[in-house]
Amino acid sequence: MSDIAIAPRLATVERRAFSSLGHANHGWLNARHHFSFADYHDPARMGWGNIRVWNDDEIGANSGFPPHPHRDMEIITYVRKGAITHKDSMGNEGRTAAGDVQVMSAGTGVRHAEYNLEDETTTLFQIWVLPRAAGGAPSWGAKPFPQGDRSGRFAVLASGYEADADALRIRADARLLGATVQAGETLTYDLDDDRFAYLVPATGRVEINGQPFEARDGAAIRGGGSVVIKALEDSEIVLVDSQ
Repeated sequence: MSDIAIAPRLATVERRAFSSLGHANHGWLNARHHFSFADYHDPARMGWGNIRVWNDDEIGANSGFPPHPHRDMEIITYVRKGAITHKDSMGNEGRTAAGDVQVMSAGTGVRHAEYNLEDETTTLFQIWVLPRAAGGAPSWGAKPFPQGDRSGRFAVLASGYEADADALRIRADARLLGATVQAGETLTYDLDDDRFAYLVPATGRVEINGQPFEARDGAAIRGGGSVVIKALEDSEIVLVDSQ
């Protein structure tokens, strides 16, 4: 009797083309919104599981967001090009450069400013995830993540789980992962049945479960099963896995 290969169960993937995203151009800020945000409202795109915001921001040189408040939100910033300089009401200051990540737990309330003090446009993803509980003292952290350490594999960059000891801490049932893949390489990510994942190729072109995605398209993934990512070009991938 011959062995019969059983194909893996594949998760359900919905492509959200970059051209379909919400758009706001303020001059100094050119923003695309994967989910409803500010003046962009789409009742079909209010969030994905506990992922509430995924903004694709281009911030002009020597400009940025003046001090403003947040509370009860986990805010993750993934810098793609340039750098962002953070300053908050807790006394934290820091510069986060391309490829690195900063996180802020807004907790009971915090004010912060985010400036691009560079002489070039800074591009970044800002991702908001609902916390597992309201309240708590606010906190901030940042960490460099060399891209060589995630070549050909997913690395956990921020996490709400103690097992991810090397990741930045957030207070949510979620993980932020990053990977760099060369053309022709394939990565597989297994998603549990009760989880929601959102994936964006920051650069390059990929296939996800056989469906083509261009740079900065969004992939809303759920249903449990495997997520098979094949790089059609050298690509940088950002993924959030959340309740």
